[in-house]
Amino acid sequence: MSKTLFDKVWDAHVVRSIEDGPDVFFIDRHFIHEVTSPVAFLGLESRGVGVIFPERTFATADHNTPTINQHLPVEDPLSANQLRALEGNSAKYGISHWGLGHQKNGIVHVVGPENGITLPGMTIVCGDSHTSTHGAFGAIAFGIGTSEVEMVLSSQCIMQPKPKKMKITVNGKLGKAVTPKDVVLYVIAQISAAGATGYFVEYAGDVFENMSMEGRMTVCNMTIEMGARGGMIAPDETTFAYLKGREMSPKGEDWEKLLKYWATLKTDDDAVFDKELTYTAEEIEPQITYGTNPGLGTSISSTIPKASDVIDGEASYKKSLNYMGFAEGESIIGKEVDYVFIGSCTNGRIEDFRAFASIVKGRKKADNVTAWLVPGSHIVEAQIKEEGLLDIFTEAGFVLRQPGCSACLAMNDDKVPAGKLAVSTSNRNFEGRQGPNSRTLLASPLVAAAAAVSGKVSDPRGFMD
Repeated sequence: MSKTLFDKVWDAHVVRSIEDGPDVFFIDRHFIHEVTSPVAFLGLESRGVGVIFPERTFATADHNTPTINQHLPVEDPLSANQLRALEGNSAKYGISHWGLGHQKNGIVHVVGPENGITLPGMTIVCGDSHTSTHGAFGAIAFGIGTSEVEMVLSSQCIMQPKPKKMKITVNGKLGKAVTPKDVVLYVIAQISAAGATGYFVEYAGDVFENMSMEGRMTVCNMTIEMGARGGMIAPDETTFAYLKGREMSPKGEDWEKLLKYWATLKTDDDAVFDKELTYTAEEIEPQITYGTNPGLGTSISSTIPKASDVIDGEASYKKSLNYMGFAEGESIIGKEVDYVFIGSCTNGRIEDFRAFASIVKGRKKADNVTAWLVPGSHIVEAQIKEEGLLDIFTEAGFVLRQPGCSACLAMNDDKVPAGKLAVSTSNRNFEGRQGPNSRTLLASPLVAAAAAVSGKVSDPRGFMD
């Protein structure tokens, strides 16, 4: 029987199928952080059970960590308690822990791949919705709730109904300044923030095959923003080259054996999906959102659509524009920007900072802009310095902060003030997501860079040679 990539990985991990119910599903890798794990560990203690396979769980602090002066005690009491709980629980149960100050510390969905923990054909979960990032490696990866974190810690299994399968194909050649972030924002705008609800998405076609692993991670990261359970891309030579030699990647005979298996992880030619969508690369321009969910986006050169032209209901759409202070038919280009944020598990990798640097080089940060440049890990931070990008940022008037989730979700000190407008490379633009009553425009690192040096929403194509 022909199978999709998703079928092959899913079926290989089913411990037991429950008739008319969910599958008991084995988990290869479990990532935890300081926010969703403390209550799960309390649940273990109350039941008198332990962690069954501590070597399969990896802990890092990221969500509510400060991005300056990380050598000092964390001032916020709740954050400090959560960080202490993560450290203490990890030590108690023998779990690898990369806390503040550790050279491998960083955003969970950045440090997993860059250390070779994430591998093709695996099942990966974390108490964080953007776990879908790891699907870029041909893994089934998805976010789970706190009770499920406890379930995985104690049994290494989870109960899950098998999602439906969707295939999204993009063929052709991307235009100037069109990045992986633009590709996925374009798709979400076409189908809405709920358009893939109930599905697990496989991305296929020239565009994804030609993407770097970092670009693929950005795409899979944002899959959750179209309502999907997760997204994945078949592993190939690009995947293998990225993983080879990383600290925790397999070595020697183990590597060669796994390469043979990984080569089988692709959808069979005659496999059937529940839904298929196809787009043309040449139709995609640099994107930007204008509303309060990631599906309310458009080409940066376009005007804000009329309510009758969007999938969201008219009342919801108008409420969204009212919150943003925008109107139907307005141009987004030229709107004054207060904050620019580059970072997060969506765009906090070295390629993102290279892109940002390509535009700000030789220019100066606009006086009206507060910019937060936050690497996704200490490894990315070191690369920024080694490649001379920090010099470019410093000369342009920018300051590099320390790794963490930062302004992605305002669970730390990096909060956009009420009413202020931010161009952000993160993944969500919900009301108050980056700070109470703040306003967010989601965009690529190139669009963010253009805004940072011009002080307003600008088309990055005008800043490129």
